[in-house]
Amino acid sequence: MTDIPACFKAYDIRGRVPEDLDANLARNIGQAFAAQTGARTVCVGRDIRTSSEDLSAAVAAGLNAGGADVVDIGLCGTEQIYYTTFARELDGGIMVTASHNPLGYNGMKLVREGSRPISGDTGLHEIGRMAVAGNFPVCDRVGTTKTESTVAPYIDYLLGYVDVDRLKPLKVVANAGNGCAGPAIDRLESRLPFEMIKVHHEPDGTFPHGIPNPLLPENRAATAEAVRAHGADVGLAWDGDFDRCFFFDETGAFIEGYYLVGLLARAALRREKGAGIVHDPRLTWNTIEVVEAAGGRPIMNKTGHAFIKERMRAEDAAYGGEMSAHHYFRDFAYCDSGMIPWLLVLQEMCVSGKPLSELVGAMQAAYPASGEINREIADPGAVIAAAEARYSPGAVTVHHVDGLSIDHAEWRFNLRMSNTEPVVRLNVESRGDPDLMRAKTDELLAFMDEMS
Repeated sequence: MTDIPACFKAYDIRGRVPEDLDANLARNIGQAFAAQTGARTVCVGRDIRTSSEDLSAAVAAGLNAGGADVVDIGLCGTEQIYYTTFARELDGGIMVTASHNPLGYNGMKLVREGSRPISGDTGLHEIGRMAVAGNFPVCDRVGTTKTESTVAPYIDYLLGYVDVDRLKPLKVVANAGNGCAGPAIDRLESRLPFEMIKVHHEPDGTFPHGIPNPLLPENRAATAEAVRAHGADVGLAWDGDFDRCFFFDETGAFIEGYYLVGLLARAALRREKGAGIVHDPRLTWNTIEVVEAAGGRPIMNKTGHAFIKERMRAEDAAYGGEMSAHHYFRDFAYCDSGMIPWLLVLQEMCVSGKPLSELVGAMQAAYPASGEINREIADPGAVIAAAEARYSPGAVTVHHVDGLSIDHAEWRFNLRMSNTEPVVRLNVESRGDPDLMRAKTDELLAFMDEMS
């Protein structure tokens, strides 16, 4: 069997350009996508990386060679590909992006009709094998490519998630990280009563202020400092393709995505009591408590956008959230969005009259969490096995929904291998005891260092 290219991962394509991904492979991926899915019309978009324009043109050429017509929506966020695919009832979409990966990387996210993700379990690897082999079926036509903006209806769609008349003037720091979020923020700004203080706003594929990945603590200072300097009500920051949004309260403190899952789950259940809420297994106690208290069904599922979306469809869940700042909405074709969450959260602030710190404060106190800590480890499987042997005796529960999760009644942890990077990820939480959480976090990190 033909090997798949190294840049084909569990649920997307990511690699170094041109070592792992070049224009020739991109063209073959487009042609293989058309052949494997039978798509007749596909939208293609790209992020701001310096290699993205050439790669997206190559993908479009491959799709055309495979008989598919292309709607090229140009520079955009990943969710604009999702929106265009489901709203226009197209046969698929391809976003050229490496999101928060280092400079020199690029990749693609692929969806079929209805914006259903194409992952390693649902055809991505077959596309990779065909792209390498180059054995494409003969087509009876060559497709066409037309350039078209879909941003206006996309913005209208986003605004349908909030009641603009109930929004109040707020001062909002918006840090696009020189990624793709800036143009969408500009469009929304004119329709909202918020004063936007823009940081690193212009799209720039050289990322002069560093790769936009606010999940990393070292990338948060610019947003936090702007919140404090301007006396803002809230700070927002996005990754490169803005499918993730990160929050800072009025003091400039970073709010872990875990607590935003609880906040957005509660809002979803206010609209639809009894709905299913899908969440990942890394940090769970707060989400489960919030969802059950609001009359919902908490549903734990493996981490990763393809897995979360599949489970949401199966359960008809209203909302899904991951502590890594991916938030999914049934009405958005079960897709993740980096724009819908902040619109909903700011609406919560306006309607309740409470600052963000107060909206999440009780959750933070009840379930203090470490946040995700990454370690590069030569043999991650051995370290995870050793952790299970060490920490499972006396545990209330041990499960392997995603990596290793061990619950010791007053504290728990999850240890898992990344699907996208050569690291092991640790998350620890406790029941109302931040000192215990910190002590166990330090203990586990020392254990991992000792075993690696």
